[in-house]
This record gives sequence, structure tokens and C-alpha cells, in this order.
Amino acid sequence: MIEMNSNKINTLTRVLLLICGLALIAVLIIPIWRIDLTAPQYPEGLKLLIFSNRLGGNVDIINGLNHYIGMKTLHTSDFIEFTVLPVIIIFFVMAFIFIAWLGRRKWLNILFILFVCFGVIAMIDFWRWEFNYGHHLNPDAAIIVPGMAYQPPLVGYKQLLNFGAYSIPGTGGWIFVGVGVMILLLVIFEWWLSRKVKRGRLPVKAILSVISVIWLSGCHAGPESLKIGKDNCSFCKMTISDNRYGAEMITRKGKVFKFDDSHCLLAFMDATTVEKKDIDAVYFTDFTGVHNLIKADNAFLLQSDNFKGPMNGNIVAFSMEDSLKKMAQQYQGTVITWKQLDQ
Repeated sequence: MIEMNSNKINTLTRVLLLICGLALIAVLIIPIWRIDLTAPQYPEGLKLLIFSNRLGGNVDIINGLNHYIGMKTLHTSDFIEFTVLPVIIIFFVMAFIFIAWLGRRKWLNILFILFVCFGVIAMIDFWRWEFNYGHHLNPDAAIIVPGMAYQPPLVGYKQLLNFGAYSIPGTGGWIFVGVGVMILLLVIFEWWLSRKVKRGRLPVKAILSVISVIWLSGCHAGPESLKIGKDNCSFCKMTISDNRYGAEMITRKGKVFKFDDSHCLLAFMDATTVEKKDIDAVYFTDFTGVHNLIKADNAFLLQSDNFKGPMNGNIVAFSMEDSLKKMAQQYQGTVITWKQLDQ
């Protein structure tokens, strides 16, 4: 049994708050959000990166394209958010660290409310910016499509003329999400502890059980980006040099295996180096765009001898069916499914 003050937060909570505060420092220098654009004339894709204090990526190219359809050009100086956002992030860094030091449950709850409010206001402001950006068009533009608006998606995918637009959090955005989830878990954890306090004492086993739940909730493995020129194929051991053909496998224990193309992935699975029952997920890289990883069950697969993968796997993946159809005509390929390959 251990003593516990019902007004103070647990030592584990204080440590995790400190880690969250330090993690938010990274958000000052890495992209918070990204909008990826794909089109036949840009097979490698274009990207707009949104940092806390500036815009990055292919801004000049995107501005040149938007000029023809009457959209405003993008300039960092036009957004007051890039002045305010770094200040807000620094405030939360200091708030997390201060409350970790102070150790009071009341201030933890206030921090949680402030963080949630900031997240909601930030998304509303982002949507407002996208709406104005996509609807307020120059009537004298070279290309005018009556009734057409070009508002990018808040989150997810949207077709804009011949461009596919993907709007997703950047690394900094995922840190924000992770910190938000963590502080929610900590609030629930502290509330649970306060309910279990009886005569100022709490069973050690109960604390360890809740700690395990919080720890495991943050340990779910996800796909890792393929590092071109650095990662080696888990089957043939060659350095991965072209991520258009890449693939990845994650086991139920979170171990990640990377492959330079589908041939190595399937050969690795046939060798039963990892038992099928131990496989948690399989991913392919999108042949087009920025080559994000797609879960095999959701991927549109195309097989063709005209694909020149590193190991002649002859199979590529697409996140969108429209992209697959276009490439099927160009490469004279056959559409297949992951279920067929996995038999």
C-alpha cells in the first residue's frame, strides 16, 4: 500500500507531462500539416508544408498553377497565424513543464481544457482559411469553371479538377495529436486514482494496472517510412533505392521488416520467417504522389512486366482507383488484389 494526496498528481503523470512539454518543442521546427497534390503532369506530386511560422514545399509551383484558376497566391507574410502560433506552442511547452513541477490535479484539468480548445480553434481557423482560399477567386482568371470552388479538404482526400489533394497532419501535427491523447489519458488516470483513494491509501497493483493500460495505448506500432539509400531490404539485403516499389511488414509484436519490392516481400512470406498468424499488417508504397505507405487490404494493385522494380516484382500499388486505371492503360497491366497474392 502507498500513501497518496488526493490533490496531487501521480509521479508517473508528472514525468509524462514533462515529456509531452519537451516533445512540443519539436513542433516549432517541423511541419504541422501537409497538403499533397497529385496529377498526371506531376507524377512525383507536389506538396505544401505548413510549419508553425512559415509555408514550405513547392509553394512557388503551386502559386503558379493557382494563378491560372484565380486562386490567391500563398505568402507567409499574409498569415497572422505564423506570428501567433509559435507563441502559443511555447506557452504550452512552459505550461506542461510548469504543471509537471507543480503537480496539482486542478491545473492538469485546466491544461487539458485549454489544449482541447486550442485544437478546436486551430482546426476551425484552418477550415476558414481553406474556404476563403478556395472560394474567393479572381473573376478575370484565365481558366474559369462556373460554380467550381477549389477548397482543399480539411482532412483526407478531394478531387480538384485533374488534381488529387490529400490533407493530412505532418509530423508536428501527429505530435500534437499524441500529446492530446496522452493528456486525456492522464486526466482519466488521475480521476480514476482519486476515485480509488480510500483513507488516503491505494493498492500498488491497481496503480500498476492503470500504468500498463496507458503504456500499451502508446505502443501500437505503425508503418515506418522507407529511408532511401539507408534502409536495407529484409529479404535480399540490398539497399532500398526506389520507394515506388517498396513494401513493409509489421508483426504483432511491433517488429518492422522493409522490402525493396513485392518480390522480396512475397518471398519473405513464403519462407515463413514470420508465421502468418504473427503478421499484424502489410503495406505497399503508393507508386504515385509522395509514395505514402498503403495498407495492403486497401491498396489497388497492378501487375505488369513493364514495371522495372529492383527485383522484378512487377507489382505496384495505388491509393486511388483512378490512378490505377490510368496506369493500367499506360503499362498494359492486370489488376490484382492482395487476397490473390496472399493465398
